Amino acid sequence: MGVSGCGKSTVGTLMGQRLGMPFFDGDDFHPVANKQKMAAGVALTDADREPWLGRLGELLAGKGDGGTSVPPIVACSALKRRYRDLLRSCAPDVVFIHLAGDAATIGARMEARAHEFMPPALLASQFAALEELEADEAHVLGDITQPLDPLVESLCANLGVMPAVAHIEGE
Repeated sequence: MGVSGCGKSTVGTLMGQRLGMPFFDGDDFHPVANKQKMAAGVALTDADREPWLGRLGELLAGKGDGGTSVPPIVACSALKRRYRDLLRSCAPDVVFIHLAGDAATIGARMEARAHEFMPPALLASQFAALEELEADEAHVLGDITQPLDPLVESLCANLGVMPAVAHIEGE
């Protein structure tokens, strides 16, 4: 979780590969209307986000992801407590990984990339909406100023999970 440009998709993909878990990018599940609003520089409302968050909650709960028995990693901004509560209502054991960084660092990253529908102009609205995780929310913080490999190592260690080990026939 975190604001746009913090590295959710990159870190989620790497963690999925490292841990042998499926990865879903929440952006892929936004309805067309949401993508069009954001592309036009219009911040989404809570009403815009609710069906999207419900769908992501289903993915976290293992519904609609092709029937995998392995819990997925889902990249999602989850900026507000009520959004995280909605996700938890579907998947009570979810652990949020907050990829945290300052506006200058993330803004520079956003300026250096091309994104389908999230313009850098919306970054300020994301930081304004961001509500810090509370003590009763299962979470791990990730410092986005770390290089990717050490960041992923740190997150896995803080989650207490080990990488997937391939089973070799005959062993």
